[in-house]
Amino acid sequence: MTLGLSLLHALKAHGAREIFGIHGDFILPLFRQIEDSGILPLIALSHEPALGFAADAAARMNCGISVVAVTYGAGALNVVNAVSGAYAERSPLVVVAGCPGEIEAHSGLVLHHQVRSVDSQWRIFGEITCDRVRLTDPLRAPDDIARVLRSCIEFSQPVLIELPRDMALRACAPVPVLPPRPHDAEAVAECAAEWLERIRAAKQPVLVVDVEVRRFGIETEVAELARRLSLPVLTTFMGRGLLADHGLDVHGTYLGIAGDPATTRLLDESDLPVMLGAILSDSNFGVSAERIDFRRALVAAQRQARVSHHVYHDVPLAALVTTMLQLTEGMVVAPPRPRPPVPDYPSGMVADSQPVAAADISRALNDRIRRDGPFTVVSDIGDCLFAAMELIPTPLVAPGYYASMGFGVPAGIGIAVTSGERPLILVGDGAFQMSGWELGNCRRYGIDPIVIVLNNQSWEMIRAFQPESRCADLGDWAYARLADALGGDGYRVQTRAEFADALDKAFTRRGRFQLIELMVKPGDSTPTLRRFADGIRALRASGEVAAVTA
Repeated sequence: MTLGLSLLHALKAHGAREIFGIHGDFILPLFRQIEDSGILPLIALSHEPALGFAADAAARMNCGISVVAVTYGAGALNVVNAVSGAYAERSPLVVVAGCPGEIEAHSGLVLHHQVRSVDSQWRIFGEITCDRVRLTDPLRAPDDIARVLRSCIEFSQPVLIELPRDMALRACAPVPVLPPRPHDAEAVAECAAEWLERIRAAKQPVLVVDVEVRRFGIETEVAELARRLSLPVLTTFMGRGLLADHGLDVHGTYLGIAGDPATTRLLDESDLPVMLGAILSDSNFGVSAERIDFRRALVAAQRQARVSHHVYHDVPLAALVTTMLQLTEGMVVAPPRPRPPVPDYPSGMVADSQPVAAADISRALNDRIRRDGPFTVVSDIGDCLFAAMELIPTPLVAPGYYASMGFGVPAGIGIAVTSGERPLILVGDGAFQMSGWELGNCRRYGIDPIVIVLNNQSWEMIRAFQPESRCADLGDWAYARLADALGGDGYRVQTRAEFADALDKAFTRRGRFQLIELMVKPGDSTPTLRRFADGIRALRASGEVAAVTA
């Protein structure tokens, strides 16, 4: 077996379902083996950033690894931003990047695609991966690959595998699947017992769930824990959509002063926030009118668990939740607590001749969710993501923390390819200009996502914070008219009746992607974005923005 084939078999054995790749000369030997072997299907998009976003979304959807394969330098560095987002938001992405072979690396010549040194790519990826390896020794390669793939899964963050051009066809043994690294079971048991004691003693505890609950595939276990402990449940901005299909009332998404007042009070007035898998970021908690003191919280994330002023190290989140379930088996842990109300999500869009507005997105989609059930939503950053915050809880994939524009369309393609589902993509016109053209790849892969382009002819998120900025103006590109050329159907809608009709057609028609261009008046935005922007400005004026005590 060659090293390239050994690597491909290992990726599949560790959970990869496909490879998102763009070829280049330094990685062509591997691409030939990908195509000839059929071990994993190759999904080729048009630009490397889209590869990264698509693979990131596939990893989030599958709760497992996804793979990007790119050439040296120009290819790998083109995917850096997407990999950075996966690192920040804890998504298990495997980057397989070509690099020079031994002879050419020491030829004395500066190589094409080289930046400062032959190792520039290696050093740059050291900042945005949790592990990496350069496969220079076929004898060591199986153990090195196994180690890196285990790190990707256990830390749920990207890794880099550099494959020199002259190594892909070298003979290599199969790659083993390593057992999980041992953790300190005594520390986990002690931590679980202390957490349960704190929860029993608390008057107003609240469970806050975030991305790691999804990444490590423990939504079912966390839902059962919430039931046993009689805990009201909130999601973070990043964790929106968690537990949506587990028969559990989720009492909203915490958005601080921008959110539902009752939801906000649940966390702000809690004497014991119980935070599972939480990213303590400004997007999650920086819009609080209160100065959040996380020292009074129970926080478990990144294989650590915190209780007041001390930290338990080497505590995997899944192990902590499992141990708490074991300790509460058959026990009455906490008395029933009053159940706070579930937020009243907007609905009831009137299909009349009035101009369509940003607020109509959530009303129209909530009407459909109530009628037909939930569907997977993929959102870009911007006002479209705030529209997603107004939806009845439904599976959601979005870059809420790292907040890189251009995520939505390629992420939706990644989810459609890997899952066979038909996602609904929410994207603003600014982000669509960056990566919306990837829809042209839908036809050859037999996918037909539904895309809603919120076209207000501006970067409304920027305008919301700095209204006077002319750089936010984008002009009208008439996106719906481009859909046919890309292999889809387009609808340009200006009234609520036209929007309702376009949605009905989009959900009914299959085989081609459906693009609804929602013409919204410049300056209009969702109610949630308006509250968010007003709150941030008020907090900045008072010097309180993102004030958290860690």
